[in-house]
Amino acid sequence: MSVSWSAYRRARRRSRQAWGILMLAAVSVAAGLTWFFTAGQFQAGAPAVAGPKEAPVFDPAWMKPVVPVNQVPRGSALAALEAIAVKGRAAKDGYQRESFGQAWQDVDRNGCDTRNDILRRDLAEVVFMEDSTCRVASGRFHEPYTSQLVDFRRGPESSRAVQVDHVVALGDAWQKGAQGLTAMQRQSLANDPLNLIAADGPANQQKSAADAATWLPKNKSFRCHYVARQISVKAAYGLWVTEAEKDAMKRVLAACPGQETVRAN
Repeated sequence: MSVSWSAYRRARRRSRQAWGILMLAAVSVAAGLTWFFTAGQFQAGAPAVAGPKEAPVFDPAWMKPVVPVNQVPRGSALAALEAIAVKGRAAKDGYQRESFGQAWQDVDRNGCDTRNDILRRDLAEVVFMEDSTCRVASGRFHEPYTSQLVDFRRGPESSRAVQVDHVVALGDAWQKGAQGLTAMQRQSLANDPLNLIAADGPANQQKSAADAATWLPKNKSFRCHYVARQISVKAAYGLWVTEAEKDAMKRVLAACPGQETVRAN
C-alpha cells in the first residue's frame, strides 16, 4: 500500500511540473504572437523607417526660382482644387519628352543641371564628385514614396535606384492642358522644383504617367503632401483634372483638411 501511495505522489508531482511547463510555453507563445502581429514583421504596411510627411521645394541659398504660368494660390489645397477645371483627358497624340525641352537643363542658370539640383536638395550627407560643386556622387535620404532609408551612389547601374520624379507626370500634363502651353512654359514645368522629387526608382517606374486616380505613394503619411503638390503644380501651370482624379484627391485630403498648397517660398 505504501508503495502505491509513493508512486501516486510522484505521478502527481510530475503532473504539476508538466502543467507548469505547458503554462509557461503558452505564455511565451502568446507574447510572441502579440509582438508578431503588432510590432513584428507581419504588421500590415509597417515601414522599416519612418518616412517624411512632406518634401522640400526650394533653397534660395543656391537655387533660383523657375517662373510658372500662374502663382500658386495660398491657403487650402482643397480650395485650390475646387478652382481647377474638370475635363476629360485630351488625346496623347504628338506627345514626346522633347516637347518639354531637353531633359535636365540648367533652367534656373545657377550653374547646375536640374537633376543634380534636386538630388542636392533632397539628399542628406551629400558628397560631390571630385572637382565639382554640382554633380552629386552620393547621399542618403528617407525616400518619400516608400518611407525607406535609401542610399544613393552615382554609377552606370546604381544611379537608377534613385530617380527624379515629376510629381505631375509630363504625359499626364500633356493630356490635361500642357499642349496649349508655350515651349518655354513646358520647359519650366519639366524643371520646376515644385514638380520634382527624388524618389525610389522602382516606385517611380510603377507610377509612370499615372494621376492620383490610379496611383498614390505606398507611404500613406506622404499622400496629403503629394496630392497638395500635384494640385499646386496644376494650378501653377493652368492644367486641369479629370472627375476621377478630383474625387481621388478629395478622398486623400479628407484625412488632412488643414493641408495647404505647396509653394516655393
